[in-house]
Amino acid sequence: MPRDDCAAHQAEPPRRLFARLFSRRAAAMLGRNTVVSCFVFAISFALLWLLVAWFGMNELLAATIGFIVANTIHHALGRTWIFRGTDRAVASGYIYFVASGGLGLGLTILLYGAFLHFTSLNYLVARVLVSVFAGLAMFVLNATFNFHRL
Repeated sequence: MPRDDCAAHQAEPPRRLFARLFSRRAAAMLGRNTVVSCFVFAISFALLWLLVAWFGMNELLAATIGFIVANTIHHALGRTWIFRGTDRAVASGYIYFVASGGLGLGLTILLYGAFLHFTSLNYLVARVLVSVFAGLAMFVLNATFNFHRL
């Protein structure tokens, strides 16, 4: 049974949150999120490559630009398809989405910088690996706190 009020989600014990995160409903949303994430990641990835290879931009700055573009597209598709049925207003939902995106961006850049600094991984391979961790964290934040669909 979906619960849409924020107070109810915050008051529930961690065990209940665990059950919601590992439900069929969560799996379906994660599936849709994965499709959208792959689509917007391809856009971000192509933009990263274009900005670095063709325009000589710094890898971290280029990754940041690609992330912002992808995050904006992701919100539009997330609201209409991934987390459909949300009662969150568009403006406040976008603010929360951008805030969780900011956390995701911080995590992405932190991990990406660490991979670039401490490993010999290609910058594109490093970006793919980092996206898995940051993407899952952002999905959980949006599904539970922003769109209240879990």
